[in-house]
Amino acid sequence: MSTLVERYKGIHPGIILERLLSQKGISQRSFALSIGEYTQTINAITKGKRKLNTALALKIEKKLNIEEGSLALLQTYFDIKEEKE
Repeated sequence: MSTLVERYKGIHPGIILERLLSQKGISQRSFALSIGEYTQTINAITKGKRKLNTALALKIEKKLNIEEGSLALLQTYFDIKEEKE
């Protein structure tokens, strides 16, 4: 977890999600359906227009085999960065 968090600290987790989906060749629509979310929700997160809440972060992490809590921590660091600015 520290590797992902340290590497991308301050970046919106949606950017990381978009990269991961692209690398795996998964469309936002099919991914959203596979975790029981709306496509618009996933799209808004990948565009950085919506925050990633903890419950959704956990669903995404489980589905993509990412260490638990890493995307939620990225969201927290992003929020801290924005607040400081």
